[in-house]
Amino acid sequence: MPSLRTTDGVDLHYEDVGEGTPMIFVHEYAGDHRAWEAQLRFFARRYRCIAFAARGYPPSAVPTDPAFYSQDRATDDIAEVIQKLGLAPAHVVGLSMGGFATLHLGLRYPHLARSLVAAGVGYGASPDKREQFWAETDATIARIRAEGMAQMADVYGHGPTRLIFEQKDPRGFAEFITQLAEHSTEGSALTMQGVQRQRPSLWDLREGFAKMTTPTLVIAGDEDDPTLEASIYLKRTIHSSALLVMPKCGHTMNLEDPDAFNRAVLEFVTHVDAGTWRNRIPASLSGGIIR
Repeated sequence: MPSLRTTDGVDLHYEDVGEGTPMIFVHEYAGDHRAWEAQLRFFARRYRCIAFAARGYPPSAVPTDPAFYSQDRATDDIAEVIQKLGLAPAHVVGLSMGGFATLHLGLRYPHLARSLVAAGVGYGASPDKREQFWAETDATIARIRAEGMAQMADVYGHGPTRLIFEQKDPRGFAEFITQLAEHSTEGSALTMQGVQRQRPSLWDLREGFAKMTTPTLVIAGDEDDPTLEASIYLKRTIHSSALLVMPKCGHTMNLEDPDAFNRAVLEFVTHVDAGTWRNRIPASLSGGIIR
């Protein structure tokens, strides 16, 4: 299995398929590199696709030191995958936790990204939801450590924003739960503690987002309530962005409706590669209705 070693000594497993302009896929907390299979099979026909397992997610290494887990390290890992494999600039597609890291890549390493897709982004980001988010993550970390991921997978996987997935595609949802149950208990707890819980609010990054020029596509599921407000905020703040809301979709839209997700991302990156992706028209930000 191919892997690369980061500068802080963590081995990251990755899948590498296809040829052409590079496209990196960054998974969510409850997923891993396997969650992008429907995207790899579609995009590898015309792009070089890389999906990697984050630190803490076997077959990548699982450091036991909490200091090895943070939003900055998650962002640095994307940067190192791009740099060590010679992929810059690359299209970067991230979901949820991976979407947060993708946005941070745009803030910290814009020269490495050809475009950014941030899907399902927003959990705990709204200022009025921070206390609730911290309380829920603390409780979940405690249960992961007490019960293990083999048992917690069914609990976490049946969160409110994932129920539509089970309703639409019971077979796909069952596969999702099976893969989630295979995650490292230690890696899952440390990732939630260091990456998820400690990450800054998107609202605290407004100044940086307002200066971003990298083409960005924000995608939200209309039944993923915790991400809707944040997605609108990102659209209004990042002037090089567009917002897509996918109907009857929850948090894992790339799994729930892979055809619609793939075609939306394909249209976006095609515009970027053609040089036809435009920034927001300044006059449209006047706040007026008629003029």
